Amino acid sequence: MLIPGWLLQHTITVEAWLGEGPTGPRFAAPAEVRCFVDEQTRLVRSPNDDEVTSSSTAYCRPDTECPAKSRVRLPTGRTTTVIAALRRDGGRLPTPDHLEVQMR
Repeated sequence: MLIPGWLLQHTITVEAWLGEGPTGPRFAAPAEVRCFVDEQTRLVRSPNDDEVTSSSTAYCRPDTECPAKSRVRLPTGRTTTVIAALRRDGGRLPTPDHLEVQMR
């Protein structure tokens, strides 16, 4: 079961992290993503297992491409960086499958 479309009330712009190139970081072309944004400060774990403060979380469809280090422009216009993107899959349980994107 996917996260219901009626919950996806916000739009963010994602530039997916592609890695380091010879001239610095490389990002994919900007893509608009429907999601639900929760601007709440909380402690989260980065992929390096460090405790990091997250100021926003976006809940997106599970097929969204938004790896750690991607750039995101929030509905408020603020540009931020992805700390971690976590796939939430309930398997056969009737829970809304989604991608939780934790941002700085």
